[in-house]
Amino acid sequence: MGVLALLWGSTFLWIKLALGGLSPVQVTFTRCALGALVLIALCYSTGKRLPRDRATWGHIIVAAFFCNALPFALFSIGEQTVDSGVAGVLNATTPLWSLLIGIAIGTERGLDPIRLGGLLLGFAGTLVIFAPWHQAGLASWGSVAILGAAASYAVAFAYMGRKLVGKGNATITLSAGQLIAATGWSALTLPAGGLEPVHANPAALIAVVVLGTLATGITFHLTYRIIADEGATNAAVVGYLLPVVSVTLGAIVLGEELSLRVVAGMAVVLVGVGMTRRRKPAPAAAEERTVAAAPER
Repeated sequence: MGVLALLWGSTFLWIKLALGGLSPVQVTFTRCALGALVLIALCYSTGKRLPRDRATWGHIIVAAFFCNALPFALFSIGEQTVDSGVAGVLNATTPLWSLLIGIAIGTERGLDPIRLGGLLLGFAGTLVIFAPWHQAGLASWGSVAILGAAASYAVAFAYMGRKLVGKGNATITLSAGQLIAATGWSALTLPAGGLEPVHANPAALIAVVVLGTLATGITFHLTYRIIADEGATNAAVVGYLLPVVSVTLGAIVLGEELSLRVVAGMAVVLVGVGMTRRRKPAPAAAEERTVAAAPER
């Protein structure tokens, strides 16, 4: 989860640098294509093969729409009128949406109160980091679009967890296939700003390569792994760590201001995420401790 948060949280930095030479549509298409190439290479180098049956590819295409095509489009629409801080808070609602969906479909039964508290505390920390009440666009159609993007991620994670993982396909083949489908979805948007000349410069080219290979390809595979191992809600919790990573990188690399309020919000987020990672003791271990604690007669 730590590696995933570091790579995913750095996405905002790489996008900002890549936009110095490419349009938003070009950045989106290139990152999906490079990520797909990386995962295809990893897939075949480990002796795996892409899924072959139509049913699996049908689910992959649906997942790619909700996890890639739809949220990317909604973010592009929303961030035209919404400040980045408001967008960050609305994006951080993904774990809450994931929790609600999990309760609705029955995958989040018997939720531990401490874990629930951690989910709420993580969101509260995000509010402290971004302070959306000081920024513009909170009550607008742009905010609705970004909120829809966050919900779309949650829907995608739940769908991937129920329809794709644990069905006999390795996660590396699923993640490779889904980025192939995402590349196809993003190619459909190329006529809308993706065919203009590229103003290539070393910083933009390096940024888009890192964005595609690491912050998209490797990140997407790690996301699949967490969904397979721990479920959709735990995978979505990584969303709380993204502002911690992006704000830290912004301060280190871009020299952006890091205020006491932001540092406090980051601390709250880390405590909240720590609470969500709490695990109940295994029944055997709990019974063993009970027996050991019983007085001798």
